[in-house]
Amino acid sequence: MSHLTSEQLQHLKRELTTEQNDLQQRLHQNDQYNLADSLKETTGELSTIDNHPADVASEIYEREKDISLLEHHEIQLERIETALKLMEKGTYGICVVCGQPIPYERLEAIPSTMYCVKDCPEQTISHNRPVEEEFLTPPFGRTSLDEREEQNGFDGEDAWQIVEAWGTSDSPAMHEESDLDSYDRIMIEASEEIDGCVESFESFVATDITGKFVSVVRNRQYARYMNTGEGEPLLEPDRHL
Repeated sequence: MSHLTSEQLQHLKRELTTEQNDLQQRLHQNDQYNLADSLKETTGELSTIDNHPADVASEIYEREKDISLLEHHEIQLERIETALKLMEKGTYGICVVCGQPIPYERLEAIPSTMYCVKDCPEQTISHNRPVEEEFLTPPFGRTSLDEREEQNGFDGEDAWQIVEAWGTSDSPAMHEESDLDSYDRIMIEASEEIDGCVESFESFVATDITGKFVSVVRNRQYARYMNTGEGEPLLEPDRHL
């Protein structure tokens, strides 16, 4: 025997029937969200093959949205029809998983449901991630070679830094260094990178044209190099430090 009264069943049946008629009318009036026509007919183009994809990007986006709406409404319509069939069989309002009665308050909120709150499959959060993330993790994917000890050449991160130097939509607020307040060098690891050098000492060790006479340019990198204890101090005192 159903735990729902006849008044409650009649109310829920009216709700289901009203939503069913609304969905059927919407699908019919919108001609399946215009998916019955080809993209060529809806855009007016003689052919979409000879165009760059960006030329019809808006149309592609709208068509993807229409497909999603159509699929969502078709699934919802199928659920409503199933719920009405269960009413005819007298098993409406019973969870199909555990067999326990579904509270009337839940049925009133979602008349087409066949599950109680505990067994509702939509509560399960999927941990399946797109396969593309396997390539993008770590950042720059397999093209980032900084983690290798023997790597000191040009890699994917360096390629991105060159492109990024021409400007992006990022702001200092999005930078990995929270105290950055300038747009000058907001590229990835910009404060650590030295233009034209691989190691920091290359920026302050210099030779003449013959390569015989070595000199040291006491710049900021030199001061940092000495203060961190990476190099041996020179014999003469450095008054600039």
